[in-house]
Amino acid sequence: MRQLYGCLALATAIATGCNNTAKDGPKAAGTPSLAATQPPTPSAPAPATGRPKASAVPAASAPPATSVASAAPPPPAAPPGMLIVPGATFNRGADSGGERDERPRHQVTLPGFFLDKTEVTNGQYLECVGAKKCRMYRTDGTAGKKEFRGKDQPVMGVSWDDAKTYCEWKDRRLPTEAEWELAAGGTDDRTYPWGNDKPDRKKHGCFAGYGYPKPVASFPEGAGPYGHLDLAGNVWEWVQDMYDPYAYRRDTAKVGKPGSCEQITATLDELRKTKQFGFTGSNPIPVECERVLRGGAYNYRGDGLRVTNRVHHPGTWRLPMAGFRCAKSLQSDERKE
Repeated sequence: MRQLYGCLALATAIATGCNNTAKDGPKAAGTPSLAATQPPTPSAPAPATGRPKASAVPAASAPPATSVASAAPPPPAAPPGMLIVPGATFNRGADSGGERDERPRHQVTLPGFFLDKTEVTNGQYLECVGAKKCRMYRTDGTAGKKEFRGKDQPVMGVSWDDAKTYCEWKDRRLPTEAEWELAAGGTDDRTYPWGNDKPDRKKHGCFAGYGYPKPVASFPEGAGPYGHLDLAGNVWEWVQDMYDPYAYRRDTAKVGKPGSCEQITATLDELRKTKQFGFTGSNPIPVECERVLRGGAYNYRGDGLRVTNRVHHPGTWRLPMAGFRCAKSLQSDERKE
């Protein structure tokens, strides 16, 4: 689990832009126009270099990933700016590499849903502000620099509550953590959204020491298995779930649900009592029920962009490298809190 504290200083120090050709910045210390109605067919990635393939997992614990309800009727057309993620059973997490909160690797079955093709932009968010439904994003310090506030750049400097409010204004919601991982990793066990190739700043996304985000959709070669863009880099993305270090061990893991805040608090107390410092990242074990962020940011290291990487912070924080995208259920079972 990676905290993003170190990123704050780095974001201020290296505001040189995504066109910066400097070498990759210092590694974080283990922390932290677009509408379509049919997603592209996921491409077959190169041989895995990160997460093991489904076939490498014993059948008893994680049989090969399979499509769900292939004979079901066609899904409804995607809302503007969104792409569909088909319902599927997929392998979530990792048994090796990464952090302890990414284990064990296990199967999750989810229904289909829609997800924004890109992160919500400054221009889109300001429409909600203008409608007096959203509060203004953060404008002090790094978050107030003009290099971060282009109309088509991803909004950042917003809290989890800000993100939730915006999505509900659009009659949408934040994606769950499991939904985000399915959208980014698909069912073929790829390490990164684009496949298994090593992250390349020139074609896959805005990350590894860039000074500020690029306009959304600047890296089409970094698209995920269902066509979504900027799932790696640009800004971290708030998701709906509370951060649960033991989420993958619970009875609800197979449907991608974390424990309750009461259960999470008990887990955090247990980690402190047993001195498992580092289980949730290099910073202190949380003292409250925090929220999850996914995907990396403009100032995050390349190897941290793996689709299984989990980051957490208090939902009230308005980080200058944190934004979001929205989801929408295919059915009427909206997963709002």
